Amino acid sequence: MVFRTMRVCTPITIRYAETDMMGIVYHANYLLYFEDARTAFLEAIGFPYRVIEEAGYLSPVVSFSVEYGEPLRYGETAVVRTRVVSSRPTKTVYAYEVFRKGEDPDVAKPCCTGRSTHCLVDATTFKPVSVKRAVPELYARYGEVLEPDDAAAPSVRKNGERGVR
Repeated sequence: MVFRTMRVCTPITIRYAETDMMGIVYHANYLLYFEDARTAFLEAIGFPYRVIEEAGYLSPVVSFSVEYGEPLRYGETAVVRTRVVSSRPTKTVYAYEVFRKGEDPDVAKPCCTGRSTHCLVDATTFKPVSVKRAVPELYARYGEVLEPDDAAAPSVRKNGERGVR
């Protein structure tokens, strides 16, 4: 099976209220930027979050991880590049890279990176459900745009066996 990878870039204007006394983005605000980027990603692949909710489901965060690098400041525009790095029936993992507007994301070092893991739950009971069974079109779309991390990507060993790098 051949996957078409997809990365969606979402611009974020850094507002004064999102900065601290030093004029840099307060660390927790990156989570908001990631949420905006994930929502834009879902729209770009044809599944606006509204469609998931209208089907009777929610997609809460199970875990978040963030690594900070170069700070962003008030007045700058960030660009959050988003991709799906893992998709299983019970959870989906998104990866985020934050750059300054104008930087080449294929060359520049990100200002911040992060990951969020989401499950799908019934909106009424909040019980987990399988994305594969509940919203099969979304699960299939994740499979089409999946871009696993290089560290987890299969490689071919010298003897021809497939493994993990």
